[in-house]
Amino acid sequence: MTQSRPRKVILGLLPWPERQAVAEALRTETVGGLVLLAAAVIALAWANSPWSGAYEAVRDFHFGIPALGLDLSVAHWTADGLLAVFFLVAGIELKREFVVGELRTPATAALPVVAAFCGMAIPAALYALTVTLGDGSLEGWAVPMATDIAFALAVLAVISTHLPSALRAFLLTLAVVDDLGAILIIAVFFTSDLNFWALGGAFAGLVLFYALQRLRVRGWWWYVPLGVATWALMYNSGIHATVAGVAIGLILRTTRDQGEERSPAARVSHLVHPFSAGVAVPLFALFAAGVSVSGSALGHVFTDPEPLGVVIGLVVGKVLGIFLGTYLAARFTRAELNPDLAWADVLGLATLAGIGFTVALLIGELAFPDPATGEHIKAAVLVGSLIAAVLAALLLRRRNRIYKELWEEEERDDDADGIPDIYQTGSTRHSG
Repeated sequence: MTQSRPRKVILGLLPWPERQAVAEALRTETVGGLVLLAAAVIALAWANSPWSGAYEAVRDFHFGIPALGLDLSVAHWTADGLLAVFFLVAGIELKREFVVGELRTPATAALPVVAAFCGMAIPAALYALTVTLGDGSLEGWAVPMATDIAFALAVLAVISTHLPSALRAFLLTLAVVDDLGAILIIAVFFTSDLNFWALGGAFAGLVLFYALQRLRVRGWWWYVPLGVATWALMYNSGIHATVAGVAIGLILRTTRDQGEERSPAARVSHLVHPFSAGVAVPLFALFAAGVSVSGSALGHVFTDPEPLGVVIGLVVGKVLGIFLGTYLAARFTRAELNPDLAWADVLGLATLAGIGFTVALLIGELAFPDPATGEHIKAAVLVGSLIAAVLAALLLRRRNRIYKELWEEEERDDDADGIPDIYQTGSTRHSG
């Protein structure tokens, strides 16, 4: 009698080492960007397939939590609920940058702050100019202001072999400031009628959260229910619920006490980042990016003033804003460009920053609740991001080729003189 072999479980729970490896991969923005890209492609294919009716039925299906006063569609749960997790991670990263990162001193913060500010202001100005000339609506002025760091880093990963690491570091710091601007815009400009009782309750929840952190209280059973309650109160207050995620991220302690291996913020980020990158943001993309790509729909992108303003803001505004902002900051302040970078690198990076997806789609939904106009704005975000990604790939691939030639030249020189490059001094980076 032969012993039967155990059946292989399809899509079963992975063994612990493999689960750890997947989670670690998702902690990098690059892998998260690739998952996000896959979700967006699935959404587009599903929404434009014969099964588009099923897509709309799932997206618009309502369910709720009566105890919290919530009854939302699946699309709203992903936008208001799951994206709060994404903004929690963003809030932690903001706090870390302000406490121990590049933004802790004015000298190091000047360049990315000025570049990010100009990279938000000029796209908004170009959108306003476009819709004013076309007799359109100014409601979407904030849509082209946001950069999607996960998508941008995914594109950078595809083309980056010899590009300097300083390029990625500059993009990350730029995106942190960009995220802060987007958070403030959502909180200030996209707030409906306020429920002051709910707002007071949310504020009390944040104060209690802060007190627990100051008192060094540990245990998820304190923080998770309090965080969910604060999020629900923030939603019912009229302020966008994702603001609760940012606020909690900013409250979490980023410095370690004696005897701690990690700060509370680092522990939470380590645990939550894989869920944010692998589940929360891709699910939002799945139910936000499903727009019609028929000829008539794409025609609206280049003929209607609002979608056209979004495309121009992302593709032209981001380049002008970030490049000119960086140049002016380096020219008229004490801020200096990293010696490993050239101005051609900054141009490619500025083009890459025109990829606006997650936050741009969210602001588009808030600015244009009308389904027809909202679909055109979503299509404009996708088209503008695609154009920016292609242009950035062309520019940065050229830079990558130049850096590769420099690296090969260094290797030949090292082989010729027998001195390893780690003992050589001086920078070999050139502007190309």
